[in-house]
Amino acid sequence: METNNKLKILKTGTTTVGIKVKEGVVLAADRRASAGMYVAHKYVRKVLYIAPNIGITTAGSVADLQFIYDLLKNIYHYNLITGMRPITIKALATYLANMLSFSKYLPYIVQILIGGVDEQPRLYNLDYVGDITEEDYTATGSGSVEAIGIIEDEYRPDMTLDEAADLARRAIFSSIKRDPYTGTGVIVSKITKSGHEEKEYYPQRKI
Repeated sequence: METNNKLKILKTGTTTVGIKVKEGVVLAADRRASAGMYVAHKYVRKVLYIAPNIGITTAGSVADLQFIYDLLKNIYHYNLITGMRPITIKALATYLANMLSFSKYLPYIVQILIGGVDEQPRLYNLDYVGDITEEDYTATGSGSVEAIGIIEDEYRPDMTLDEAADLARRAIFSSIKRDPYTGTGVIVSKITKSGHEEKEYYPQRKI
């Protein structure tokens, strides 16, 4: 009698967006968590903060993302507690890329955007094998195809932070309409050197 011992992999999805402009960086993400075709949670937070001026978006395995987020926060705050210079966004992204590359044969299943402002606005896209690219704008997750089309059509290097935030919101709303793994609403965060301002948006209503 044959038995099928293949590991069943549940498809998960999300849509996250990052946009860099002269004033700062916008990070945005939807709020749905999925496990296969099941909506596991309707109000998940996928925009997190390492410091007031540094944020990340999360896509992938929740357990892996929680570990990486805690690790990055610990590294940043260790420097502050010990009196060392606050770590730069580029250094955080490079450290994470090296860690992901080192563990590529037993990978952390994640795709992460790291963005914020230190000496200048920075936005990095990292995947689970340690690839790292610095971007002006990008989208990740199962709804990225829908989102990136909106962004690419309307992005301008000279757009304001408010215009970038509105563009990110509309890009993820387009994914909510077409991608079954993206849903509920959108968190949009505007990050500058002095901190961040966050708003939540939902279809047909605004908070």
